[in-house]
Parts: sequence; C-alpha cells; structure tokens
Amino acid sequence: MPIFLFDTFGSGSIGVYTIVTEEIALIPKPISKAHVGKFRNWLGAEVIQTNIGGSILLGSLACANSHGMILPHFVRDEEVDVIKSSVDLDLTIMPTKRTAYGNLILANDFGAVVDPRLRKSDMKRVEDTLDVEVVPGQIVRLPYVGSLAMATNKGILVHPLITDDEQKVLEEVLKVRVGVGTVNCGIPYIATGLRANSRAAVAGSLTTGPELFMIGQALDVVD
Repeated sequence: MPIFLFDTFGSGSIGVYTIVTEEIALIPKPISKAHVGKFRNWLGAEVIQTNIGGSILLGSLACANSHGMILPHFVRDEEVDVIKSSVDLDLTIMPTKRTAYGNLILANDFGAVVDPRLRKSDMKRVEDTLDVEVVPGQIVRLPYVGSLAMATNKGILVHPLITDDEQKVLEEVLKVRVGVGTVNCGIPYIATGLRANSRAAVAGSLTTGPELFMIGQALDVVD
C-alpha cells in the first residue's frame, strides 16, 4: 500500500510545508537530503528545494497542478528562478494582499474550487495559470477549501462534515470521487497533514491505521 508516514521539522503537519503534483514535489530548503530522497522515491516526482518569500510554509502559501503554480506577491526573484529552472510550469505571482493560496485553492489537473471571496479577476488568473475550470465553493461552509481537502487526479479526501451539495460541486469540478476522513489522529483539515499524487500518498506521522485506510480508499492508492 503506497501510503507513507512522514514528519517535517518534528511535526506531522507535512502539508503545511510541502507541495506535490504529478511531476514535482516542492520542499523547503532546510529539509535533509535523506528526506528529499524519500519524497522523490515515494512519489516518483522531481524534488525542488526552495522557500517562498523566505518562508518554509510552502503548502500554505502556494498551489500547483501539472500545468501551473500560483504564488503570493512576496515570493522572491531567486525563488522563482529556482522553480523555473527545474520545471516547465506557468507561474503566476498574484498581485493581491492575500498570501495563503494553498489554503484558498483546491485543485487537480481537471479543475479547481476556490475561496468564493476571491475577486473574479483573480479567479481568472487561477483559471489561466492552472489551465482548468475554476468554480467558487466551500467545504463545511468554510471558504478555506485548500486546507480542508486533498485532491489528486484519482480522488479527493475531504473534511468528514462536508455537505451533500458541497460534495457534488467538488466531484463535478474536479471530476473524481470524494471520500471523507481525517489525518494525524483526528485532524479534519486534511491538507495540513497529507500530500499525494496518483502514485502514492504521504501522511503525517501521527496518522492512524483507520485514517490510512480511508486515505487509501479515497485517493485510490491501495495496491
């Protein structure tokens, strides 16, 4: 079963620090070479080590799929250069005061659901960059959709109290099935403790056996 347990900086909140797509894993600079190697081998992805605006909170600050990446306004030129030199992605630096785009956007390669408070012009930037349909939506009536779920091209794991209408939107836009669960021994903010692509999932080190089962079923990463 290709689901692995991992911790970052002594924390099971691995999703706060990392970004994973089908092709890349973006990891902060301080992570050791041994941990970098694990991410590369587990996920079959090219690892890029950089920070964003000097911060190690990559998973909260940025969002990506196989087509593009959304970055906050304070990302540094040298950090952008590192990403551009490693992978051919459409990068957009959002000209807004909002910074936590990893929390505001839930995306895979088929679609994106975004915080409904985003301006239409910003939604259009997300749509053009990620090259997918973008629809405003909520999960458990909260706008932080990127933190409340984890989506890949094979499935979505989401907060267990999602409503039927919210689930319908996710499945229609992202074009995969939704499963519910938690991470790190009961945390419903899924993306804080989970990263995945179509090949494998990496969960926070406190994630329990029943939670791993739900992850495997929702994201279809069970052999």
